[in-house]
Amino acid sequence: MSTSASTVTGLLERGAHDATGLSAPGGVPLTYRSLRKLASDTLAVLNAQGIGRNDRIAIVLDNGPEMAAAFLCICAGATAAPLNPAYRTDEFEFYLSDLKARLLVVGREMSSPAVEVAKRLEIPLVRLVPAPEKGAGSFSLEFPQGFATRRAEESGAAAPEDTALVLHTSGTTSRPKIVPLSQRNVCASAYNVSRAVAFTAADRGLNIMPLFHIHGLIAGILAPLSAGGEVCCTTGFNALKFFSWMAEVHPTWYTAVPTMHQTILSRATKNLDVIKAGSLRFIRSSSSSLAPQVIRELEETFGIPVIEAYGMTEAAHQMTSNPLPPGKRKPGTVGRAAGPEVCVIDTEGNPLASGVVGEIAIQGENVMPGYENNPKANAEAYAKNWFRTGDQGVVDAEGYVTITGRLKEIINRGGEKISPREVDEVLMDHPSVQQCVTFAVPHDKLGEEVAAAVVLREGAQASEKDLREFAAIRLADFKVPRKILFLTEIPKGATGKLQRIGLAQKLGLA
Repeated sequence: MSTSASTVTGLLERGAHDATGLSAPGGVPLTYRSLRKLASDTLAVLNAQGIGRNDRIAIVLDNGPEMAAAFLCICAGATAAPLNPAYRTDEFEFYLSDLKARLLVVGREMSSPAVEVAKRLEIPLVRLVPAPEKGAGSFSLEFPQGFATRRAEESGAAAPEDTALVLHTSGTTSRPKIVPLSQRNVCASAYNVSRAVAFTAADRGLNIMPLFHIHGLIAGILAPLSAGGEVCCTTGFNALKFFSWMAEVHPTWYTAVPTMHQTILSRATKNLDVIKAGSLRFIRSSSSSLAPQVIRELEETFGIPVIEAYGMTEAAHQMTSNPLPPGKRKPGTVGRAAGPEVCVIDTEGNPLASGVVGEIAIQGENVMPGYENNPKANAEAYAKNWFRTGDQGVVDAEGYVTITGRLKEIINRGGEKISPREVDEVLMDHPSVQQCVTFAVPHDKLGEEVAAAVVLREGAQASEKDLREFAAIRLADFKVPRKILFLTEIPKGATGKLQRIGLAQKLGLA
């Protein structure tokens, strides 16, 4: 691989002129030459309208090639702030105000609460006009009549320390925090992913991840482009279309969150011919824990390795990854450091020996410089130059990291600390269980009690008593869920992740 670039503009130089950069099912491919020209033209238009480096542009677009291209073109010379198009009015009000966006980019035909919110906040509205006949993702921008232009304070391509991307933390237990990621941060993370899975120009990814989330933006889009590969941009995860896309596109890899993998598995037996004729060389999983049972089933079904990685927004995604063969994959771990330095620290920020449980911490080129305008959060997040991930875990003698739980998710049952993930993995061993998430419910005497939400496999049966007895053989009594709920679907967050925090309230148990 050539020397790593430290800006998105430099990263896009990796692809051969006539090689495909972006594609879409049933669409016209967009070459790297055309993608680079699109970025250059978009930058010239923005600069002519007074928008330059570090100016924030909120993007509200549906998943697809235009969203991917808009992200790339905007962050090449300004700051991209993608927002979930499914947000409601109040959410857009909060995020657009908090971001201090200079512009809001929405689809030409898109009706979104964001439009009215932008008008109320006096944020200029720019419509993105797709031009798919020119290649997947091609677009132009329509500025409103009478848009007040001013000269961009800093025009041209962004520099390594400029902010490329701004996202918010999920805010499950506190007000969402702004995470500013520099050009250097996002490019470093893209190359980290690329190295971990040995991307080449011959790779073609099928992106099913949402593009308002760090996983999709970095692993799904930037990482393969950093190696000159192709990204096929779908409209988002669709279980009914996944295998037809796979048959048409012939991807060499895809990345997803565990709930997506499990849904794909549930339809795999009906699509074995597509799997057999496929070109996948590996499957990647990140954003939350993938149960070893699911890894095993995926590998048996597809006949290829499943690579579990560990990432977070503040690290511009990837921190650790299991290696490809012939490296050793350790199901149940999230692999070894794959970019930043990783260690386990005590409460004072001192590194702990291998095998000792503590808080996972990182430092490196992909790690954000700090939360924006939030000295309190930064004081809590850093210890002796280490960024605290908020995850509890342990590193073994070979450097493989095992996450034992999110510190905020650890269940405190009358002083007994319980890792929900440990309970998940036991219940997932039951042959009738397809999906499981363990969480805390309030208890008047103990403070918290253990509960679990379970989805059974199609056609399978099990009672609450069956699962409690199954768990009791494998777990200490205080870890056995006192309540098990059977659901057809477990509530998920916007990116498809199962969320423990707040689940008790969502299910009416708190």
